[in-house]
Amino acid sequence: MPAWISRALPLGWMLCALPLAAQTLCSSTGATPPLALFERFTRADCLACWQDAATPAPGASALVLDWIVPGALGDEAPMAAAAVPEALDRLQILQRPLPPERDIHTAPIEPWAGLRLRVGRGPEVNGYVGATLSLESRSAVQGPWSYHLLLVQAVAQGTEGSPMPRHVVRNAVQGRWTADNALPTSRRPHWIEVRPMRLPEGADPALFYTVGWVQDPSGRVVAAARSVCH
Repeated sequence: MPAWISRALPLGWMLCALPLAAQTLCSSTGATPPLALFERFTRADCLACWQDAATPAPGASALVLDWIVPGALGDEAPMAAAAVPEALDRLQILQRPLPPERDIHTAPIEPWAGLRLRVGRGPEVNGYVGATLSLESRSAVQGPWSYHLLLVQAVAQGTEGSPMPRHVVRNAVQGRWTADNALPTSRRPHWIEVRPMRLPEGADPALFYTVGWVQDPSGRVVAAARSVCH
């Protein structure tokens, strides 16, 4: 079993009281927005799937995510420690069945004019990092928006038994923004989500980044971003 797999404890998703600027160490500011969402779902039972050199991979313009889905073997599965229940939630949202081994979902990102999305990742403090997501609308459109905020671990090609780079989802939260919960002090419709997310024990914080995207009422992904550490 790959040595990096060590399950983070469940989070209570408590809102962090620190302001956005104090939380952000890495951000998507200045980064090129992705053009597509590419999600790989791998059952925790299927270690061979993780080690398969023929696993599909997209080009550099896609936002890639690896979800480890809880397996039929439960805690005895080879990758059970990295499986996250949010992977099941994500499959349900996508209306996709539980894969026997693995599955792939792709979606184009169709930018909505006037939307500005930003994600950030704060410094590690007592095993946690602050994950931030903010959306500003420069038009009269005020949602509702469905948002997703993820903490992702980068696994380099040739490490941890993987023949390719991996982007493993370690924590995820989703919600909904409406005109009613926009920031009242902003001149334009503006929403912010700030969450503390726990790192796996002993993990290198430098390997973690945040990902976020927003969908319109029809389910289209209209904005997405990934944090970069400068």
